[in-house]
Amino acid sequence: MPGPSDRGGRSRPKDTKRTLRRVLKYLAEYRLLVFLFLLCAFASNTGNLLGPSFAGKAIGEAEAGPGAVDFHRVLFYALCMLGAYLGGNVLSITVNLGMMRVSRRVAQKMRRDVFDKLMTLPVRYFDSNQAGDIISRVSYDVDVVSTSLSTDVVQILTSVVTVVGSFVMMCVISPPMVLGMLITIPTAILFTRYMGRVTRPMYARRSAAYGKMNGFVEEMFSGQKTILAYAHEDGVCEEFSDINREAAEAYRRAETMGAMMGPVIGLINNLGLSLIGLTGAVFYLLKIVNLRQISSFVLYSRKFSGPINEVANIINEIYSALAAAERVFQLLDQPEELADIYGAQALESPEGAVEAKNVSFGYVPDKTILHDLNLKAEPGQTVAIVGHTGAGKTTVINLLMRFYDVDAGEILVDGKEIRSLKRQSLRRAYAMVLQDTWVFRGTIFENIAYGRENATMDEVVAAAKAARIHGYIMRLPEGYNTVISEDGGNISKGQKQLLTIARAMLYDTRMLILDEATSNVDTQTEQEVQRAMRELMKGKTSFVIAHRLSTIRNAGNILVMDHGDVVEQGTHEELMARRGAYYRLYAAQFE
Repeated sequence: MPGPSDRGGRSRPKDTKRTLRRVLKYLAEYRLLVFLFLLCAFASNTGNLLGPSFAGKAIGEAEAGPGAVDFHRVLFYALCMLGAYLGGNVLSITVNLGMMRVSRRVAQKMRRDVFDKLMTLPVRYFDSNQAGDIISRVSYDVDVVSTSLSTDVVQILTSVVTVVGSFVMMCVISPPMVLGMLITIPTAILFTRYMGRVTRPMYARRSAAYGKMNGFVEEMFSGQKTILAYAHEDGVCEEFSDINREAAEAYRRAETMGAMMGPVIGLINNLGLSLIGLTGAVFYLLKIVNLRQISSFVLYSRKFSGPINEVANIINEIYSALAAAERVFQLLDQPEELADIYGAQALESPEGAVEAKNVSFGYVPDKTILHDLNLKAEPGQTVAIVGHTGAGKTTVINLLMRFYDVDAGEILVDGKEIRSLKRQSLRRAYAMVLQDTWVFRGTIFENIAYGRENATMDEVVAAAKAARIHGYIMRLPEGYNTVISEDGGNISKGQKQLLTIARAMLYDTRMLILDEATSNVDTQTEQEVQRAMRELMKGKTSFVIAHRLSTIRNAGNILVMDHGDVVEQGTHEELMARRGAYYRLYAAQFE
């Protein structure tokens, strides 16, 4: 589902307002702290605003002329000015440190919400989005929002107080001189609004370009060995250069437009200061204002224009943060996996009878992958699914596990339609060993015991022995306490697959799914694992996807698939006797 930042890079004003409201909702959880910091910011700016007033009074004392200056009062006003500035700066530091802590808490909560959301999204979302882009939203985009909250928000709030306070003081000092600023203030406001409309979509495109680049980098890193094996480094570098160039160009355009805002606003404010000087000189000659009023007014005008310049300089950071927040909220708005229907039952102590009736399915609407699929597995029976690549074998497994729901037909477990069962209990009824092995950073013991809570060392060792990996583990320096690096980088693919087989053996279930479970082991190890897996499959309903047809000769039922259709099914002997599609597949492997 495209989000606001994906519609051609355009970010509509109402989307931006909605994003801003959602960011403020995260801040609302810490509203007491934020309120206290705002009070400190107000007090800080009040102290800074009093400084020019004391300075003006000190200068006013000097107007008395030679020999008539009360230096004690001048010193008093100077000390008051020093105290006001010192107290304001101390409070300002307190506000900055406090908001930094609040922003980190907001970022922590936002990341937790995003990660929790990812755990509820359907498999379809991960199949259609790059892992690197998702990671970019969880890390980079949340960091951009957090940084903006810790610095830009405080800057804007304090700037508002300073601008309003300075304007009030200027009106009190000399209303006629304020007329000179009424020319530049509307000009600055109109220019800022115009630049906001121009730069917002540019920052949205920049965030999208960074997400695309991170997705490409993650994909290339995961396939680094394949790139080196095919000597495709130059091609990958060229492709990355194109993507990097797009991201750099998006960054340049956004930053170029953003960088123009500060100097232009500064020019407008300096023109206003020139008008104030000219107006003050004329009014002084006409005896409308005195020197004290002019000096105080000029100081307050600098106080007035300074925050406007600062906000103009950070406005690009604000738009960048809003674009990043839109990407985060786009993920949070993704539809979750469909909830269990009302009254769904838990699948407890399943017997393992599985049946598919007239099942049709397609990953994309109007493009059916499976056509009128029918299969039946009796409790304890082994069903093998074979066929050419792309025939729909893994799709069947996705439907059995309810990673996807069927478009037509029904799938039954123990006579109950799986959509009437609680999804979590259905998935817990299966143990899975996939071709794409997954191990995490942790000890070997933790990886094997992943699906079995409170598993003992004896149980883990027994599973490892059954999977024929115990000997390898014991040769490691720390045995079962050896830490596997991220994604199992310090062990081979075959060893990772044996670990996942041991994990499945430890996970006591009535149903089993094996998707090319021995594809990464050598022939001798495969024979040993096959013997162990036959023991594992005893009494369990097993679904086996295999390209090596020699491994499924003993299956109770073999389904031969071709382009989403079951073209044959039966035992090995029956299918060989028919001399059809299965016979040709088998003969092709052993000729």
